[in-house]
Amino acid sequence: MSAPRHVPVMRDRVLTLLAPALDEPGAVLVDATLGLGGHAEEALLRFPDIQLVGLDRDPEALRLSGERLASFGGRVTLVHAVYDELPSVLADLGLASVQGILFDLGVSSMQLDEADRGFAYAQDAPLDMRMDPTDTRTAADILNTYTAADLTRILRQYGEEKFASRIAARIVAERAQEPFTDSARLVDLIRAAIPAAARRTGGNPAKRTFQALRIEVNGELEVLERAIPLALSALAVHGRLVVMSYQSLEDRIVKRVLAAGARPDVPADLPVVPADREPWLRLLTRGAETADAQEIAANPRSASVRVRAAEKLAEAA
Repeated sequence: MSAPRHVPVMRDRVLTLLAPALDEPGAVLVDATLGLGGHAEEALLRFPDIQLVGLDRDPEALRLSGERLASFGGRVTLVHAVYDELPSVLADLGLASVQGILFDLGVSSMQLDEADRGFAYAQDAPLDMRMDPTDTRTAADILNTYTAADLTRILRQYGEEKFASRIAARIVAERAQEPFTDSARLVDLIRAAIPAAARRTGGNPAKRTFQALRIEVNGELEVLERAIPLALSALAVHGRLVVMSYQSLEDRIVKRVLAAGARPDVPADLPVVPADREPWLRLLTRGAETADAQEIAANPRSASVRVRAAEKLAEAA
């Protein structure tokens, strides 16, 4: 099967943000979350002199995007890796720095659409949720082994679930009768655990629990905390970083790191900023940019995206 020609979220805006860096001779773009290769394909078409390094932790995504990008030949290098492994990937390729880096975070279209991966709460499937099927821990393992306190913590922290303790208590009680294996049973449990009034608003009540489990299975926030500073270190001066987040926990991490680099490293009341204390990043977006109504209508998965971007002005102090 060849890769579906899905339309990547905010493709034109993302490439416009990256363009000044990719116009440099010999520019290298790292797509740190390659997925089905939609952003990468368009970048290779628009910037015919760039080299692309594509990373993904999902071997099936690499296979499909490899088919999609095969016509670009030696301009493309694909690597099975998680994005916090970027420094070692670049070192193995003999690259001291790169001009552009793109992160398109969260679960991919392919992972959502493949029912047996267990990411989608709208259809019954095994409770898997591994982005890399070669990893060992699944969502079922978490549900069947974590204490009620630990389940409450991840549901509250990663799912921002108000009824985390109620859901966790029910999970522990239910698994004593029979271990969890499929998503439909979990969805039914969540619906029963949440008060009726809360079920009437905010969409599917399982959404927050599934998000929390997926983040825990894949260590997504810990990986992101490491990956953004590492990516900024890997950028050449005047290189550009673009990050697409789909929930507030990811966006807060990105916002904090970029904002710190865009502030002068001096007390607020200092009248003159020494040259060696000037900001080393320049923010390219005013806050987080979102998709407009036209894009959301054409591509509903863009509804929750937040885009932040920065240019590297100097090496960090």
